[in-house]
Amino acid sequence: MASGVGVHQQCLDDFQALKLKKAHKYVIFNLNKDNTEIITEKTSSAQDYEEFLADLPENECRWAVYDFEFEKEGAGKRNKLCFFMWSPDDAKIKNKMLFASSKDAIRKALVGIAIEVQGTAPDEVSYESAGKG
Repeated sequence: MASGVGVHQQCLDDFQALKLKKAHKYVIFNLNKDNTEIITEKTSSAQDYEEFLADLPENECRWAVYDFEFEKEGAGKRNKLCFFMWSPDDAKIKNKMLFASSKDAIRKALVGIAIEVQGTAPDEVSYESAGKG
């Protein structure tokens, strides 16, 4: 069931800046304090994947997009955008339900995602796990 939350225009602008201009390495999205709209919580140009993981809270849900760069044999460097649904085991049930029911709003707004990862624990969003696909 959809929660009915909207996606703030800044989310789309930040995603396009990541996707087209490579202005960011990742973008983290959250709900506003009233739980009525999805907002950008953070953008970062940090190249270290561990820094990205450190920005995912230990006991709160988030969505994120990370720009994976990899070498493809014979084709050189490639990029693929990965969408994360971070829903840690220690998050409150209400928070998990609200994020799960709002996921479609943000996911449908972000066109060009190659991989989708849902994580409830750090090992489920490790570089090795998320980079597959």
